[in-house]
Amino acid sequence: MRAARLIKMVLLLQSRASMTAAELAEELEVSERTITRDAQALSEAGVPVYADRGRTGGYRLIGGYRTRLTGLARSEAEALFLSGVPGALREMGLEDAASAARLKVSAALLPSLRDASQSAAQRFHLDAPGWFKETPAPALLPAVADAVWDDRRLIARYRRQDSEVARELEPYGLVLKAGVWYLCARVPDPTSGSDPTSGSGSYRVYRIDRFTSVEPHGESRFVRDEDFDLPGFWEERAAQFARAILRDQAVLRLSPDGARQLPYVTNRAAAHEALADAEPDERGWVTITLPVESTVVAYSQLLTLGPEAEVLGPPELRDRLAATATRMAALYR
Repeated sequence: MRAARLIKMVLLLQSRASMTAAELAEELEVSERTITRDAQALSEAGVPVYADRGRTGGYRLIGGYRTRLTGLARSEAEALFLSGVPGALREMGLEDAASAARLKVSAALLPSLRDASQSAAQRFHLDAPGWFKETPAPALLPAVADAVWDDRRLIARYRRQDSEVARELEPYGLVLKAGVWYLCARVPDPTSGSDPTSGSGSYRVYRIDRFTSVEPHGESRFVRDEDFDLPGFWEERAAQFARAILRDQAVLRLSPDGARQLPYVTNRAAAHEALADAEPDERGWVTITLPVESTVVAYSQLLTLGPEAEVLGPPELRDRLAATATRMAALYR
């Protein structure tokens, strides 16, 4: 533990011209007294740590000293490519690895480039979840992420409607969509037995917050299909899912404003497709048939369009919106 802290202290001093004891203590999460002892230990070990006294003083390395302890470990290198997604790193348990990787890279850069990480952080930030949503990270996410990195088979139990199901999974990749974590995994073909090199099975998507337990399948690792394309697979499955949930239809009359707003309140692809061939009448209104998930979902979506949309069918949806409109009119009389 202390050895790792001493290495990190050297890397911090190597990446910056000077740091106060308070700054080092905050970075290393120790007391300033511990920093003093660590600086003394480094000096005794031959690392030229110099302490400047006074109000503006601090610790620095002298004589152009540079450590060779900058080689990236695999987990650090992998985490570095995700360092623009700090929330995701934290939820997967990779925050420390990413921090160490950034520090090592910073230490290896020329002095003129050492502010690159700070400069980038001041200009770009990714906040993946949608507004007004507090989606807690699944408790089992770090364990699943470890299996993904290690190509290790899992036995996962997950909730499916009113039952709980166990599956053997080969975890290929993780996807964070609108604050929700998904696992893209291959379910091995039962006819292949326990052979991890068979490469047979079907690919499926699981919501990680529905897992009730995950555990390694012994020491068994699987051989990853090199042709598997995680972004392409996710795009295809997401499109299939979006189409599959649109089981009902609603017939609408839309004003020009309603037609412009429709893609922002319902399935965007379905809205654009329905509007593509619509012919406006003399007032500019269009009549379309829109695929919807259900009349309940369509009610909440179309209600936001107010008087810019008239539902012609199905009758139960039209009646519900008409009743709501009557109640609202009564409130505002």
